[in-house]
Amino acid sequence: MQIILLKDLDKVGDKHDVVSVKDGYGRNFLIPQGLALVANATNMGKLNEMKKADDIRESRKLSDYQAIADKLKGVTLRIGAKAGTSGKIFGSVTNLQLANALKEQVGIEIERKKIHLGEEIKNVGSYTAELHLHKQVISTVDFEVVEE
Repeated sequence: MQIILLKDLDKVGDKHDVVSVKDGYGRNFLIPQGLALVANATNMGKLNEMKKADDIRESRKLSDYQAIADKLKGVTLRIGAKAGTSGKIFGSVTNLQLANALKEQVGIEIERKKIHLGEEIKNVGSYTAELHLHKQVISTVDFEVVEE
């Protein structure tokens, strides 16, 4: 079944891509959830209009994302975690904790899905995370995991 994606979906495709999925997945999940449209002639005609409208919206947001990236340069966040005597923390630091730290310490709200940690963080120390704010704006933020 050919569908047009209305949102970015992991392991399926990006927004406005025309992809092929199994019939049941498309009919029973993606279309009822509002995540996709059937790729028929009518919807394919609407696809160009949707792309143009999104491009205009995203170009307006691009300057905002760039301002956020500039604000984060040189900022080091501190994340507290319970740790053992060897410096190994109990559990691991997640992108949700990093999103909360950004909100509390810098005052910037970023969706946790846009924060990418390169590795599992299970020790006290300094790390770097990538923030995928926009397709054209990818920023990094430094953070320190400290023992509480």
